[in-house]
Amino acid sequence: MKPVSKDQLRVSCKALREQLAANRPDAPAAMAERFPEKLLKRFGPLVAGYIAIGSEIDPASLFNRLRGLGAEICYPRVEADDSMTFRRVSSPDDLESGPFGLTQPTSSAQIVAPKLVLTPLLAFDAAGNRLGYGKGHYDRALARLRESSSVFVCGLAYSEQEVLQIPAEPTDIPLDWVVTENGSIPLFFSRVSGKNS
Repeated sequence: MKPVSKDQLRVSCKALREQLAANRPDAPAAMAERFPEKLLKRFGPLVAGYIAIGSEIDPASLFNRLRGLGAEICYPRVEADDSMTFRRVSSPDDLESGPFGLTQPTSSAQIVAPKLVLTPLLAFDAAGNRLGYGKGHYDRALARLRESSSVFVCGLAYSEQEVLQIPAEPTDIPLDWVVTENGSIPLFFSRVSGKNS
């Protein structure tokens, strides 16, 4: 049987995520409750988040909880050269409309280097592979961050977004962890121990 391509997976996984977003309005709040504080304590207080678009699981409740625990949330910005940076946001005035339907920091917002990055996704597998939108923005941005420091990458998802296998490329940056409405999945430890792979 011919392997399923990433493009084919994106179509099916986006359709599934749209169904999940419509049918699981309780999932974002449940995910926020199940996010492990130890990740913030170890890699915070600066945390890279995102503002949900479309059917992405909405992290707003999670970020409110993390702020209450002392976190500062920064956000990604897609730059004119198609690179992605993470920038500090102090007020709504620091946000503007960006490409791909994004709400993102303005070009004047301060560039920062978070050690904990929370990402949206279309799908993930037990090996830590993340299916994004195919533009490579997160992979390139994470690779640049890791040139100067360690970065812990945590996906935020509905539990049903886990698939058996996602085709991986050498430039893909794997997830270290995933948090869903059902709890945490420590993918880093699975890769190291060889479990679930």
